[in-house]
Amino acid sequence: MGVRSISDRRKAMLKGAGALALALFCVLAIALMQRTGWLDGLNIGLMERAGAARDSIVGQHVTPWMRSASAIGGTAGRLILLALSLGALFWAGRRKGALWLAAMMAGGTALNLILKQIFAAPRPDLLPHLDNVHTYSFPSGHAAGNIMFFGALALLIARPAGYWAAAAMIALIGISRVWLGVHWPSDVTAGWIEGLGWLAFCRLWLPARRG
Repeated sequence: MGVRSISDRRKAMLKGAGALALALFCVLAIALMQRTGWLDGLNIGLMERAGAARDSIVGQHVTPWMRSASAIGGTAGRLILLALSLGALFWAGRRKGALWLAAMMAGGTALNLILKQIFAAPRPDLLPHLDNVHTYSFPSGHAAGNIMFFGALALLIARPAGYWAAAAMIALIGISRVWLGVHWPSDVTAGWIEGLGWLAFCRLWLPARRG
């Protein structure tokens, strides 16, 4: 039984590491296509549509909601949500779950910062920025950080409603970054892929609900 469990653990480790490696490969591929101009048509086309939408009468009412979504998914907003989530997990007696969430988010944030420095991609300048940005553009930290955070919460809650709510928040925050003019769509896509790969890797250490 012990040998079998060790073998299963090794297989799971290989799958998790493979998922992360595949995600990083995809991020690299997107970065190369973006840098060589292969994605210009798609990126510019989608961002121009976002610009036209936000300049419309309806879009003027949508923009405040997009600002709010972006703020919730930003560093400060995510830290507040993380602190509240950790407190709730500790209060519910799920100490291991809280520690797993904290470690997963710390490692994922570090990974995103490293990738941003490696690629050093400038922000798009096609539309006026509706948010203050001071870091590199690729991959999107909002997209990566929130697929990690909300995805992790969904795994910890392990309920269908949790997965749907997480998907909605992840999509809304990612779209908001393009709407506000501070990310190309490919930045957001790469961030989602990065975050999903990291989450798949860290899921290996996801504690049982009782912990």
